Amino acid sequence: MVKKYIKNAGKKWTPIEEKQLKELARKNTPTRVIGLKLGRPVGGVSSKASNLGVSLKPTNQSPYNRKKK
Repeated sequence: MVKKYIKNAGKKWTPIEEKQLKELARKNTPTRVIGLKLGRPVGGVSSKASNLGVSLKPTNQSPYNRKKK
């Protein structure tokens, strides 16, 4: 069985997909969820984000999941 999220693996990214990637990243969407929504593998999403200069790091989490006292 072929996994659904890799239906676009290896295909050229469209401008619409690039826009969706930027928007989802801006909304703090996890990389895996972005991959599922765009039908791309996680590695492809990460690579494209890097090429576009888009950060996939969550902006609302403290490093190392430390809790503030």
